[in-house]
Amino acid sequence: MTTCESTPNTVAETVVQAAAGVLHDTQGRVLLAQRPAGKPCAGQWEFPGGKIHSGETPLDALRRELHEELGIETRRARPLIQIHHRYAHAQVHLHVWNVERFANTPWSREGQALAWVRPDAVAGYDLLEANGPILTALRLPPLYLITAAGRYGVAATLARLTEALRAGIRLVQVREPQMRADEYRGFARRVIGQCHACGARVILNAEPELVELLNADGVHLNGQRLAATRQRPLGRDRWVAASVHDAAELARAEAIGADFVVLSPVQATTSHPGADTLGWQGFAELTAAASVPVYALGGLAAADVTTAQGHGGQGVALLSAVWEAVSMNRIFG
Repeated sequence: MTTCESTPNTVAETVVQAAAGVLHDTQGRVLLAQRPAGKPCAGQWEFPGGKIHSGETPLDALRRELHEELGIETRRARPLIQIHHRYAHAQVHLHVWNVERFANTPWSREGQALAWVRPDAVAGYDLLEANGPILTALRLPPLYLITAAGRYGVAATLARLTEALRAGIRLVQVREPQMRADEYRGFARRVIGQCHACGARVILNAEPELVELLNADGVHLNGQRLAATRQRPLGRDRWVAASVHDAAELARAEAIGADFVVLSPVQATTSHPGADTLGWQGFAELTAAASVPVYALGGLAAADVTTAQGHGGQGVALLSAVWEAVSMNRIFG
C-alpha cells in the first residue's frame, strides 16, 4: 500500500467530485498521466481528468480538464463507470468517461508525464487504487451471454453458441440450474472448448471449486451463493461476478470483491411478466452507487447496449433474446 492509499480505520470527511477520461489511440492503447510533485499521490499514474467545479456537470468538467491538461477538444464521450473510493486525504466520487472521439494530439500542458499503454500492460504502472475498476471495465465486453440449454436443448444451444461466437460474443455464463452435476460438467466442458477456441471467456454459475477443475475463467454467484460468501472465492487471475437486484446485494457483491455484477430485472420478461422491474431510472440510480461494472438484465436485447451504457452500465446480459432469434444477424447485425 502506498502512502496515498487509505486504511480501514481512516476517516475522510471530504468528498471530492472528479471526472476522468479514457482516451484510446489507433494502436489500442490508453493514455495515462503521472501525478506531479506537490499533489497527493505524487508519482502515481491515473487516467487524466480532475475536480468538478461548482455548477459543472461531469461531462463539462471532463471537457475542461482534458483541454487544460492535454490540449484536446472532446467531441464524443459516453459514461463508462462511476467509482467511490476512500483515500487517506479524501473520499473520491470519480465519474469516468470513455472518450470515443477527440480533436488535436494530446500533449502535456501542465508538465505531467504521459504514457500510451496497452490495457494489459497497465499493471506495470503504479496506478492509483481508485482506477482499478476502470481497467476491469475496459477488459469486459458490452455483451454477456447466458446459456439456456434447459429451455432450448443442448444441441440447439451449442449450435447457436457457435453463431454467437462468430458474431463477436466474448463472455459467456454457463447457467443451467436444472442439470445434474455430471450433466453440467459435461455441458460446461463443451462450452469452454468452443469459447476458448474463439478467444472468449467462460464464467460458471456453479460452485467456485469447479472453475479450476474445468479450466473456466471465473464464477458467477447467484443470490444464494452470494449471500453465503464471506470473501472473494477466487484469485485475481479469474473473474468473480454476481447477480444482484437491489442496493444491499450490490454492496454485498462489492464487499466480497466481485469484479462485476448483473443487475435485474430492468424490464418485464416473458418468464416473470408480473414482477416488479427497475426500469432504466432505477438501473441508473443503483449503477451510480456502484464501484464495479454493471450489466443490465431482463427483457433486453443487444440493441439496448447503448441505452444501458447511457445509464452508466457496462452493457447488457442476454438470455432469451439470443436463443430465440432465428438468425444471429437479428441480434448482432
